[in-house]
Amino acid sequence: METIRSAWKAVLFCGFALVVIADQARAADLAVLRNGFTIRHDRRQIIGENTRLFTAADESSFVDVPTAEIEGFEKDLTLPPRLPEPVPASSHTPLDLNQVVNSASATYHLDPDLVNSVIHAESGFNSRAVSRKGAQGLMQLMPGTAGLLGVTNPLDPEANVTGGTRYLRQLLERYNFDLVKALAAYNAGPLRVEQYRGIPPYRETRAYVAKIVRDYNRKKIAQEKAEAAAAKTNRARKAAVASGSKAQLNNVDQRHD
Repeated sequence: METIRSAWKAVLFCGFALVVIADQARAADLAVLRNGFTIRHDRRQIIGENTRLFTAADESSFVDVPTAEIEGFEKDLTLPPRLPEPVPASSHTPLDLNQVVNSASATYHLDPDLVNSVIHAESGFNSRAVSRKGAQGLMQLMPGTAGLLGVTNPLDPEANVTGGTRYLRQLLERYNFDLVKALAAYNAGPLRVEQYRGIPPYRETRAYVAKIVRDYNRKKIAQEKAEAAAAKTNRARKAAVASGSKAQLNNVDQRHD
């Protein structure tokens, strides 16, 4: 966590755009992964060491999976489930979201403020949010990404935040804790970050990153001010106690109540 906290003043720049819900009327295959999960797709293509799984009929959406991670392929004999209808952004989870975020952040050694900033930018803290591209939940996990992370229900707040936090941690490790690259990869995908050797020149990504920067920095600045004010109050109390002045001690308490 110290690695993340120490870097909060640096410029921070965030999903992983993989769509895996295709037309329900079309036949499809399942890629069976070594971790036990499957990805539904219309067709596939070998590209270097990866297998590209096209997850939409128009080939606009796909996920690249390391070929070594695929056990095999089989026909999908069932219709894919429909995505739930989006609900108003005012609908939040009844769970204690702070507890969920703190638990996931502790597990993967991240600053909870950073995770909260990502959630704020992704879904506005709406646990039922579903984007037009199919991203789901608080941290807007695409179905393909959720499958790779072992998240079976992206609309479950705890599972979603745990998976999203784990993915963010993986990206930080991938880029040697370079927050700029890690957050850009969370938004635009690692392939784009590596293609452009940094933040890709996408308006959406840049605007999204700017939102996270402002939100995260605002939290850390407010935290510093609160800590400075508390330290000042403690010093004043100690001085009043040392001088034995009850009136001075009362004055300190009244000013900082």
